[in-house]
Amino acid sequence: MKVTINDVAERAGVSIKTVSRVINNEPSVRSSTRARVLEVVEALNYRPNLAARNLAGTHSYSIGFIYDNPNAYYVIDMQNGILDACRAQGYELLIHPSNAQSSTIHEELRRLVEQSRVAGLVLTPPFSESQEVINTLKAMDVEFVRIVSSHGHKVAESNCILIDDTAAAFAITQHLLDFGHKRVAYLSGGTEHFSTQGRLEGYKKALQNAGLPFDEQLVEQGEYSFDSGVKSATKLLQSGEPPTAIFAGNDEIAAGALFAARMLNIDVPEQLSIAGFEDSPFSRQTWPKLTTAHQPNEEIAQRAAELALERIHFKSCEEKGIKEKNGAKSTKQKSNTGCYFTPKLVVRESTGAAPQKNARR
Repeated sequence: MKVTINDVAERAGVSIKTVSRVINNEPSVRSSTRARVLEVVEALNYRPNLAARNLAGTHSYSIGFIYDNPNAYYVIDMQNGILDACRAQGYELLIHPSNAQSSTIHEELRRLVEQSRVAGLVLTPPFSESQEVINTLKAMDVEFVRIVSSHGHKVAESNCILIDDTAAAFAITQHLLDFGHKRVAYLSGGTEHFSTQGRLEGYKKALQNAGLPFDEQLVEQGEYSFDSGVKSATKLLQSGEPPTAIFAGNDEIAAGALFAARMLNIDVPEQLSIAGFEDSPFSRQTWPKLTTAHQPNEEIAQRAAELALERIHFKSCEEKGIKEKNGAKSTKQKSNTGCYFTPKLVVRESTGAAPQKNARR
């Protein structure tokens, strides 16, 4: 038979209302009582009916994930991370792919919030970078958390998960320079993204730190795609003075650059070093495997969802007039921590020492 909230209350020796407060993470429950109820919930494998919870009152128990990204690996990682946080706190996940370029996107988001009754949203680029989207959601008084590049952000806002693309790009470029490369090219993704700007900034800083001039001829603007990597790398590698190393804005671009090198009969890494960014499956499915920067997307997404749930819970408590006791920090104070991620350099077989002069076939 299905375990009910009545069974939990009876076994724990508390009221149904107390069980509900524990399940909903309300702070007005003594720690000893909370521990006893949670122990019974685990022992009985009780799972609340989320649909019924959403219909029963004004509080919603679902989080929306809004995205416009062609990279399936990225989207799946984000979904898994958000799901982990939602399941831990008894929430559902609503997945909503959208076209960020749509002229009706703001109305679409408004309908989503109103009709689906989501308690909050997790936004990824380009939505997390759109001031119009941010203003729309603020006007609706809905909680949201943005996953966004730290480029242009001097401090971590309380509803942001910031990715330090600049520091990671610096480390990748420095890695190539340490191998003796003097002509390091940068294959850019879409320039409208904050991440693109941050990675270019890190590339420039590494060159400057090494006393090398920034050469615009070694930078190719493109998109975050395999085809863009092929096109950009082919152009540079067929130029009169080709690079000996390529730093690509993401692993898809890097995989495209590797394909272009193969088509031109250029050995990697003997004649050309290639590095990507993100550490997606693309970086491990190529041969040689790609040097890259590990961006823990599942962990980032989980933290974003946890931050959204903290903010939702704090708002709910404020509305109910509940005060935290025993001098504990408020949820707002807690939500200002753990909001920075810096992708870490992962060295693999696609990078090596700069070739000797005239070694290129």
